[in-house]
Amino acid sequence: MVSRQREVDLLKWKDSPIRKPLLLRGARQVGKSYLIESFGNAYFDNCITVNFEKSKEYLDCFDTLKPENICKAIALLSSQKILPGKTLLFLDEIQDCPNAIKALRYFKENMPELHVIGAGSLLELRLNEAEYRMPVGRVSFMFLHPLSFKEFLTAFDSRAAAYLPEASIKTPYLLAIHEHFLRALRAYFIQGGMPAVLAAHLSGADINDLLGVQADILNTYRNDLGHYDSDADLGLLKHCFEALPHCLGDQIKYSKLAPEVRSKDLKKALSVLEQVNIINSVIATTASGLPLAKTQNEKKFKYCFLDVGLVKRMNQLDASVLLNQDLMLLDQGALVEQFVGQELLAHSDYYEKHQLYFWSRDAQGGRAEIDFLTVIDGQIFPIEVKSGATGKLRSLHQYLLEHDCPFGIRISMAPLSFEGKSGFKILSVPLYLISELPRLVKDVRASL
Repeated sequence: MVSRQREVDLLKWKDSPIRKPLLLRGARQVGKSYLIESFGNAYFDNCITVNFEKSKEYLDCFDTLKPENICKAIALLSSQKILPGKTLLFLDEIQDCPNAIKALRYFKENMPELHVIGAGSLLELRLNEAEYRMPVGRVSFMFLHPLSFKEFLTAFDSRAAAYLPEASIKTPYLLAIHEHFLRALRAYFIQGGMPAVLAAHLSGADINDLLGVQADILNTYRNDLGHYDSDADLGLLKHCFEALPHCLGDQIKYSKLAPEVRSKDLKKALSVLEQVNIINSVIATTASGLPLAKTQNEKKFKYCFLDVGLVKRMNQLDASVLLNQDLMLLDQGALVEQFVGQELLAHSDYYEKHQLYFWSRDAQGGRAEIDFLTVIDGQIFPIEVKSGATGKLRSLHQYLLEHDCPFGIRISMAPLSFEGKSGFKILSVPLYLISELPRLVKDVRASL
């Protein structure tokens, strides 16, 4: 399996002098358990996995909140030694053991030298329930997303992946290299970033097998909907799950999403899907200053789905279409917008759940909308996901007229470039270089 960027972040956590017990959060099947166990086996003398769903006997180990007694009981049941500084204790499906969550604060206070990580597929919903009191200030968080394009590329073509950090406005890639990355990008759009799909491909599975793996993942999510302990209506959860992949890139209107349903009930169902990280909201903001949340308008929002490969599967897009047609034009650009949102999340700070934003203007004289906003070194930058010439970026130009911003960003299939025609400065970044966006923006700013 390919290495993950979060492994680097886990190493920082491991060696931090102010380390706390860690909760790894993210949607089901994005590779949380695999990442933790492979990390534990690589960097510790031993890794003890306690899975509360599969091994109910471990629940009784947490009848006490004293770390010393907990460790003695786990060591006995697992027949392994627990040595602080040398052992990684992994509490999997931790939401099934409320006392284990409570105990994390005491590991921090009374046994800080022991490395403890918790994770769980339904953890997000459980943390909102009254009996799950989070030990605030005693636990760190890390968020895991599907494989980014860079991680995907590393698995298949590590030499090409090593070229990504070398991208520069001053020394653009040769056209042959650019086209090579675009071909790899098309493969990613077909497969997406779910680890099980990547593992199947690496084992030699053909395209039909990969489609089957994607279908299995989607069916797992569908089955999970009935297990969510929430006030949301199950039928409505199912409806939203199936409908949202067809609404990507569009502002959500409750009346169109489910005309016969009260907006209150619909909002509740969407909130549950977002809590379990199947969808991620993109909220409108005026972008008049930082933080972006200060001027957000929660009544205007869009959604990104978990993974572009799953979206492709749910929308029944044939692989041959993705291989041969202009990606920017597929589904009126919605699939590419999904990819960009997914990449922005994958490369966001690991320690918090990142919120995506967009900008829209509904004033007299014309409507304008910017797909995403990003903050780099304290500066808000607009991101327009669009093909065609930079001179036709009307919304991006309108944003630059109304805001104090040194340049705008266009994401497309065009090569990397920086242009200053017609009074508007535009950094044009190819889709495959979103991972390098902060560095590229800093380089351009330094050159102005």
